[in-house]
Parts: sequence; structure tokens; C-alpha cells
Amino acid sequence: MYVKRNIGWGIIMRYAWKNLIIFTLWGGFVFGAYLFLGWQHIDIPFQPLSVIGIAVAFYIGFKNSQSYDRFWEARKIWGGIVNYSRTWGTDVLCFVDDVHETKKVLLYRHIAWINALRIQLRQPNSFSLKENRAVERLFERHGEKNPACEGMQLLLDPGEIADLENRKNVATQLVKNQGLHLRQLLADDKITEFDKQVFHHILEELYNLQGKCERIKNTPFPRQYAYFSTLFTWMFVVLIPFGLLNVFESELVEITPVNTWWYLGLMIFFSVLISWIFITMEKIGSNSEDPFEGRINDVPMTALCRTIEIDLRDMLNEDPLPEKVQAQDNILY
Repeated sequence: MYVKRNIGWGIIMRYAWKNLIIFTLWGGFVFGAYLFLGWQHIDIPFQPLSVIGIAVAFYIGFKNSQSYDRFWEARKIWGGIVNYSRTWGTDVLCFVDDVHETKKVLLYRHIAWINALRIQLRQPNSFSLKENRAVERLFERHGEKNPACEGMQLLLDPGEIADLENRKNVATQLVKNQGLHLRQLLADDKITEFDKQVFHHILEELYNLQGKCERIKNTPFPRQYAYFSTLFTWMFVVLIPFGLLNVFESELVEITPVNTWWYLGLMIFFSVLISWIFITMEKIGSNSEDPFEGRINDVPMTALCRTIEIDLRDMLNEDPLPEKVQAQDNILY
């Protein structure tokens, strides 16, 4: 998640540089052919092009709205995970009538669960967004594109880790292990039946939140909207230089050779500007489709996991506590 108020031009150019070059070359070719090669027939009326532009803008607006809904739902889900994690920690400390070590095991296993869920959600799939090399290098440098399962041995005993290595869904198994542990605590009279019901309600909510995350992760944004949004935008961008020829046509007839290069530069500038605006609007929607990929606009799950870990360790009166995750290049992962 980008945390600086204004997006720096370094980030913008990482996404835009290739398209800006393409737009400049394409506009220069079309305008140069019209002015210097005498291709007077290639101009098209701007009125139908403006209608196409309005239609494309509405389509992009719909896509962006639905993409943002996916991101915001994902962020609310992780807000729920934060809240229920704190509730879990408070209930463990208040309800479990056992040694400190037992409470620590229950809280540490929960920390393992949130990190296992984060790792699973960040794994790429067949429809994951592919960026240009400049953007990919940014994520590779921060090491958050495909995070490794680090530190689990500090949270769980070796026997439990060995069992989890053969499981398909580690996060699911960790919540199950919490339930089995609660059953044993009830058998040992360390908690009451009422306490067990309260705990299982929290585990149920954790499963619900995990399932909601997996639903967003495993359900791609409807491809008919995503694909045709991109297709229609590029069709419009390709036609823009031809429409601008019609706009400038009356001026082109009267210009002198001295002013030719001025009008050529002016037309290329407006062509590139309009094309970049539309492509950027379309790109914003594409970058918000999958909020768990660990990219610049995604839910900062690493930072949220660290926040939960700090809260739970603080409840155990541990010292020192882990440091908060800091933004890297103004990106909070």
C-alpha cells in the first residue's frame, strides 16, 4: 500500500515509461505521414471518436469501481482479523487457568496462523498481474512478491511443524490445532465448557475471515470486464492521433513551413497526454483487482501481521517487542 500523500514521479515512470514511448512513436508516425508524406486521407472526424472516448471512460469507471470494492472488502476482512486476534489474546489470558507457557502456545500458534494465511494469499496464480521489468525489480528488491515461510520454527514446536509440512492448507490446520488444544484444556479442567464455546466462536470467525480472503484470492475479476476494458482503451488510444488530425486540419492547411515542427510537437503532445490519461485510468483498475499480491496498491498484510504480533506479545508482557514494519520506497507491504 502506497503511503505517501503524493505519488512520486519515480513510481509513475516505472509504470508509464514504456507506454509513453509507444504513444510518442505512434503519434509521430501518424502526424509525420500526414504532414510530410501527404497522406491526407488518414484523418477521421473527431465527433465519433469523442463518443467512443465517453463510452470507454464509462466502462473504465465501472471497472475501477468494482476493483476498488475488491480492495476495500479485503482491507475490511483484515481489519476483522486484527480485531479478532486481539479478542483471542484477551480471552486466552483471561479464561485459561494454566501456566503461562500454555497461554504462550495458544498465542504463538495464532501468530503462526496469520503469517501462514498471508503467505498463502501472496502466492501467484494463473491470473496474477504481470508488470513491466522496472516494476518487477522494485518488488523483487523488497522480497515481498513470493515471501518464504520464515520464523515458523520460533512459533511452533517441531512436531507440529513437521505435521504442517505435509498439509495442503497450513492456515486451516493451525486453526484446527487450536480447537484440539482447547478440547484438551477442557478435559484437563483448565477451561470451562462456556469458555470453550467462546473460544470456538472466535475460531469460527477466523475461519470465516480466512474463507473470505480465499474467495477474493481464488476468484479472478470477471475477465470479460477486465479484458474488454483493456481492449477498448487501446483501440481508442490507437485512433486518437487520426482524430486529432481532423481537429488541427484547418490550421494545418494555413501553416508555413516554419511552423510545421511546432504543430507537429503540439499534436504529438496532446496525443500522448490523452492516451496516457486513459491508459492510466485503465491501469489503476487492473492494479486493484487482486489485493493480496503484495504490490504497491495491495493490502499491507505484512504490516498488519506485525501489528497483531506486537499486540499479542505485549499481552504476554514480553520484552523487547518486534519493531513495526516500515514503508520501503513509500510502500507498506
